[in-house]
Amino acid sequence: MLQKIKKNQFLFEELVKRDFKTKYKRTILGVGWSLLSPLLTLLVMRLVFTQFFGQNTPHYTTYLFCGNLVFSYFSESTSQGMTSLISNAGIFAKVNVPKYLFLFSKNVQTLINFGLTLCIFFVFCALDHITFTWKFILLLYPILCLMLFNIGVGLVLSALFVFFRDVQYLWSVFTQLLMYASAIFYNIDGYSYTVQCLFLCNPVYLFIRYFRKIVLDATIPTVWFHLLMLADVAIVLGLGCWIYKKYNTRFLYYV
Repeated sequence: MLQKIKKNQFLFEELVKRDFKTKYKRTILGVGWSLLSPLLTLLVMRLVFTQFFGQNTPHYTTYLFCGNLVFSYFSESTSQGMTSLISNAGIFAKVNVPKYLFLFSKNVQTLINFGLTLCIFFVFCALDHITFTWKFILLLYPILCLMLFNIGVGLVLSALFVFFRDVQYLWSVFTQLLMYASAIFYNIDGYSYTVQCLFLCNPVYLFIRYFRKIVLDATIPTVWFHLLMLADVAIVLGLGCWIYKKYNTRFLYYV
């Protein structure tokens, strides 16, 4: 796979540039929306949920930002990845190139947006008097896992979207349900142990919780927590690669 990406490096770089420019085409603020959009979302969520859920949660703004930061990256990456094949059908229908390049370019573009928002997140941490420790380096682990997880989900969704256009609407509903099930704006400590364990079945919640453990609690999650996160990534990424390999030649007949 890496050899094919290197072989098509020019095309891959051009796809990333195109996706990034297209996102902000004909906008006044341009890249500024990558910074402003999550801040406006955070402001709305803070105004709405502070009185209901944040009164007993220390550093609630940062707590909320952790959840919104991770979930927004997941939602944007998978939603854009889902349409990566269809939107580039005119290219791979005429030129023999690895089809996953189009998905990867979308993920690079969303990763850049995530990186910009992450910088703002660290500024908020400082304003919220969060103590920065060496453990912040460990955030690279959930970021890497989330990036691979998004690629895996994108591989599955983009393949399904070629055959079933209904996936787009179903995924929109699912992500909305997933947002409420990811404890973005509320704390799960008040639930029973059984319910708290059920939350761990949600991979997105694992990424959010890892961020909160490092940033707010200054503690490192357990080894089994790391393994559980890695298992989710391996399963989804493996499934996505298998689907692409199995149906690679059939994509051309449905685009």
